[in-house]
Amino acid sequence: MEVGKITIGQLVDEMAYRFPDNEALVYHELGIRYTYRQFNEICKKVAKGFMQLGIQKGENISIWANNVPEWVLTQFSTAKMGAVMVTVNTNYRTFELEYLLKQSESTTLLLIEGIKGREYLDMVYELCPELNQCQPGCLQSAKLPLLRNVVFIGKEKLPGMYSWDDVLALADEIGDEQLLARQNSMDPHDVINMQYTSGTTGFPKGVMLTHTNLIGNAISLAECMAFNENDRLCIPVPFFHCFGCVLATLTCVVSGAAMVPVVVFNPVKVLEAVEKESCTALHGVPTMFIAELEEMAKKDYDTSSLRTGIMAGAPCPIEVMKAVVNKMGAREICITYGQTEASPGITMTRTDDPIELRVGTVGRALPNVEVKIVDPETGETALLGIQGELCTRGYHVMKGYYNMPEATASAIDSDGWLHTGDLAVMDERGYCKITGRLKDMIIRGGENIYPREIEEFLYTNPKIKDVQVVGVPSEKYGEEVVAFIQLKEDQASTEEEIKEFCRERISRFKIPAFVLFVDNYPTTASGKIQKYKLRESAIKLLDREKAAVIETA
Repeated sequence: MEVGKITIGQLVDEMAYRFPDNEALVYHELGIRYTYRQFNEICKKVAKGFMQLGIQKGENISIWANNVPEWVLTQFSTAKMGAVMVTVNTNYRTFELEYLLKQSESTTLLLIEGIKGREYLDMVYELCPELNQCQPGCLQSAKLPLLRNVVFIGKEKLPGMYSWDDVLALADEIGDEQLLARQNSMDPHDVINMQYTSGTTGFPKGVMLTHTNLIGNAISLAECMAFNENDRLCIPVPFFHCFGCVLATLTCVVSGAAMVPVVVFNPVKVLEAVEKESCTALHGVPTMFIAELEEMAKKDYDTSSLRTGIMAGAPCPIEVMKAVVNKMGAREICITYGQTEASPGITMTRTDDPIELRVGTVGRALPNVEVKIVDPETGETALLGIQGELCTRGYHVMKGYYNMPEATASAIDSDGWLHTGDLAVMDERGYCKITGRLKDMIIRGGENIYPREIEEFLYTNPKIKDVQVVGVPSEKYGEEVVAFIQLKEDQASTEEEIKEFCRERISRFKIPAFVLFVDNYPTTASGKIQKYKLRESAIKLLDREKAAVIETA
């Protein structure tokens, strides 16, 4: 297939034609099994249901769920009927959910009841109490005026919400020819997916990704893994990240391979799926692979079918990589580097690279992708082996940030180069090593955290006069969040009180691991706060020197 000439909806049609009896979607733990022919038909049905809800091409609809089957069906059905799927982080709480739904101008929200109970439902009814008194599809919310439909992914009938079965029933009102006309009205360069990422300034930004962005990246990744219709990929990584919905689900679909998701990560569930479904590939962040290896030390699992997969999201320890190759059998496991703004893959190791390259670097540019290292001060291309900012250009660069033209212009220059904000060096073969970040973004366990967002939230605490958030090295998570807080005069507080203020209001991974109370901040002569000095201070105060050495090694 030719990148830029096909939409994701047409892609599913093509795979149903080429590989009708190949398994497309398999949930071992749920007993769900769709061939590509069946998968295409159910996606068409869901797409028609969305059309009958009144959702137009280009409308933004958000989905807040873990790796349930309906998530995959929503991903590919929206691609058929033209709605832009907005992915919601499963860790979000009311503060973040309200922001995302407003900023994305979502007209529809799909959600499960929650991860640990019914907390998602509780939060939505808290944000939109009007749901208790309205008919499904008729929401008029004071806080979220554009939100019209709320769809509960479940059987239960809830006040003001459609059920998933309601959506399927509504499909009968739309003819196949109406859906086909809608699908054929789309352009491969239309935005079809939006993911929120903590960028360089302020609150999270909606990254607009097109059919071409996503299909092209999935094809490149499949090529690097030597992926084809005989492969079966176990997917424990969350769908709401590009790792899940591009590097995993879409990479399977462009290849005619089988998607084998796990609803919630659990090493036992993952290994059972690999064994029972004869998976040839497995994706994960290093901590997932570590947990799986620990489980394999307790009980025998047959993982001999494994050949490849992707490890990404954090630096990979060489001993972990060796164990994944030698004990799990994934001899062709690859490392990928990227960011959401690049759909997400930028560089990747290849299946035949020696293990030293697969651990010591993040690989070389994906096929049909350009990568260069530039001097941050001059913008000139850096010499080989010299540190600079990694920039990339190609089919994979996002269309822009939603309703943020200035932020888009600062991220993508006039020549089309995306500036990642990551520092890197490149060798003579084109292999890159990430050495640091220009941005002060914190990466904790694979989650991107922007300090400004936490600072803005903590400013709402009436006791706090000022707050500065930095990251400190962590052997377990890579980095942890530290908040330096100045209290208002005559106010007193404790670390636990500040953490309690955060709980249930912002995501758990954003809650400061450490709170340090200070009277002032180190500043430059012009009064600008020197965050790097705060970070150095935190490393010493919290005895993080060892982790700092490990991080920079």
